[in-house]
Amino acid sequence: MPQRTAPLRGALATTACMETLQVGYLHAVAAAAGCSLAQPFPDNGIDWHVSHSAPGHTVDDEVTIKVQLKCTYQIAPHPPGAAFSFTLDNDHLVKLARSPVSVHKILVVMLVPRTQDEWVRAGHDRLDLRHCCYWINLAGHPVTGRRRTTVRIPTSRIFDDRALCEIMARVGVGGRP
Repeated sequence: MPQRTAPLRGALATTACMETLQVGYLHAVAAAAGCSLAQPFPDNGIDWHVSHSAPGHTVDDEVTIKVQLKCTYQIAPHPPGAAFSFTLDNDHLVKLARSPVSVHKILVVMLVPRTQDEWVRAGHDRLDLRHCCYWINLAGHPVTGRRRTTVRIPTSRIFDDRALCEIMARVGVGGRP
């Protein structure tokens, strides 16, 4: 990539900017998958409801999953091995791990570069968001820490439009994400 001069960025906290970036990623994936998005208010620990209508669904004409978004720059963009560690507050894990449920939940973790200048690249033929989101269904996951629990996020579960369509297809026939 050619060298660019750093722009004068706003004073919004980096964590707030990370939240906004991951929402943009979710919106792009949902749009490409043909899903609708709803943001619960108040959120009560779940960020988004994602819904999908398709003729192949047998449990309903439209199925929905709940999505909790997290974002970090603490992990390398290409985590070595089959998974990376991510720590959740136990209260949050309990909500995500509940089983059985009527509406399935997934955790989506976005890994971003440490500096905002590296998050987005635009060209005439594309918009690149860096780095990647990964997803996991934590249903049944035990709480192991006193206040926080570390979970393993498989790097094989890249969260993109195809993965979202596959999740919705499984849920649409009565399965788990």
